[in-house]
Amino acid sequence: MTASRELEKRTFNGWLVLALLFLTGVALGWSIYWHARRGRLDAVWLTVQILLVTVWAFLQGGFFTLQPNQAAVLILFGKYSGTARRSGFHWANPLLTKKKVSLRARNLNMDTIKVNDLRGNPIEIAAVVVWRVHDSAQAVFDVDDFESYVSVQSEAALRHLASAYPYDTGGEEAEQLTLRGSMDEVSRALTVELQERVARAGVQIEEARLSHLAYAPEIAGAMLQRQQAEAIVAARSRIVDGAVGMVEMALAKLEERHTVELDEERKAAMVSNLLVVLCGDKAAHPVVNAGTLYG
Repeated sequence: MTASRELEKRTFNGWLVLALLFLTGVALGWSIYWHARRGRLDAVWLTVQILLVTVWAFLQGGFFTLQPNQAAVLILFGKYSGTARRSGFHWANPLLTKKKVSLRARNLNMDTIKVNDLRGNPIEIAAVVVWRVHDSAQAVFDVDDFESYVSVQSEAALRHLASAYPYDTGGEEAEQLTLRGSMDEVSRALTVELQERVARAGVQIEEARLSHLAYAPEIAGAMLQRQQAEAIVAARSRIVDGAVGMVEMALAKLEERHTVELDEERKAAMVSNLLVVLCGDKAAHPVVNAGTLYG
């Protein structure tokens, strides 16, 4: 199918045409009044006057107004004649069909839908899309209803996007893009895909962002437990790394300052005690040793 292309249509200034029609109407009225007073209303003259008045009344139908960021698609007997984009008061051929199209930015607040992510987990997702008509001819002629077209294609693009990314990382895939952790990248990908889908409708996507994202209720509890477990494991890993560093530093300081000489067995015992104290999830209770170090 050949895509339509918008053509700018020049129209007449409506105020100028209105002034001309007003003067013409006054002239016609005066002519009828003048001939009636002198009794010169013959059949031929009356026929001409009726035709002139009919044409004058017909020309009144050519007026239309356009607000800022509004266009009028002009159609003459089924053929596209052009698009008027200049705001103001206009006049064009009364036979032209004038289909007005808003060029303002619009918001599409999508309903929450349920879809499976890349790992097959059911999730709930929704998005907000900001769009506007870029080519009025395509919007009117190339799709049946461009507003409905944008709505349907937005849902299709969102479903496809959700199935292409996991909801969250599994721990071992820290660098992978996810719906929850890579909002900006995911939003850009959604904008690009949606623009490709609605291009034939003459629509430009200004922005598309996720407005809702959550696990489906049937797995939300299990996924919350998994996230909590991953958080605990990650925290413990950081604690162990820090504790090992502190133990190494303590042994190095003791040897450097010759504070106490420890054999390998005593070093192992000290390391064990320090790790228990540093890595424990509860406060340690100290035991005072009243004897010697080796007692």
